[in-house]
Amino acid sequence: MSPPAKQPKALLFDIGGVCVVSPFQAILDYELSLGIPPGWVNHSISATSPNGFWHRLETGSIPMDKDFFDGFCRDLHDETRWKKFYVREAAKHPELLRTKSGETPAVPNVDAEFLFNEMMRRSTTPDPWMEPALKKLKESGRYILAACSNTVIFPDGHPLAQPPGKDFLDHPLRGLFDVFVSSAHVGLRKPDPEMYRLTLKTVDEYARSNAGTERGKALGWAEGVKPEDVVFLDDIGENLKAAKKEGLQTIKVRLAKTFEAVDELERITGLALAGTHPRTSTQAPVSVQRGQRAKI
Repeated sequence: MSPPAKQPKALLFDIGGVCVVSPFQAILDYELSLGIPPGWVNHSISATSPNGFWHRLETGSIPMDKDFFDGFCRDLHDETRWKKFYVREAAKHPELLRTKSGETPAVPNVDAEFLFNEMMRRSTTPDPWMEPALKKLKESGRYILAACSNTVIFPDGHPLAQPPGKDFLDHPLRGLFDVFVSSAHVGLRKPDPEMYRLTLKTVDEYARSNAGTERGKALGWAEGVKPEDVVFLDDIGENLKAAKKEGLQTIKVRLAKTFEAVDELERITGLALAGTHPRTSTQAPVSVQRGQRAKI
């Protein structure tokens, strides 16, 4: 496999849904288990941007405590937002959402804390297709491996909190990256353009500060890293659109089909990156999703 003539200097990865199992899969599974029309939770989170409780947690401006979970719960139970979502979905899929009276059902009862913790728990599992690719990219030494991720900070005592005395980057997955920009630590989150600019600045500084090494000399790091030298992988279209505006090349990672993104990385790098995990989507079929009714 022949790589493109101009190689990127840096490969930039989102974490959730790219390097680890997607939290969106946990949302989808939860929605299906309750009979909630798929997409309600994501719609609610997106609609509260940029000042919803979810977004403030991801910029580190509020702690993960009872007030957060209470606020996140309120965001997920907004009646006006629910009615707009329901009407939109009913127009697209009228077979799904009809009640006997024809009225909009009550806002679904979502256990916000359970859902959040299930999303976080699922996201501790490395993606079975991307993990071997990352390790092979690391072994090749040909690229700056960087991450730009919307993250949260777990409080002391939380099952997913970093053990005492451990640094944030002291983690098997995070340790694969030369640069890791975490939203909750820098006070910015995707798709804010400033998040990409900070990440590019950090990657460029890494290249220039390591330009004198054997690896840096071989890969031309003394010239720094420009936006067009970076390929960015993310599973959210809004994040990719914002990255393109900053001049980055992009790869869309589809839910439960990360192997497609690995194929694209193989095409770009010319390296054999795929592991042995079966190339089969784990996402619930659309026919199953669309067959659910909202509980009222």
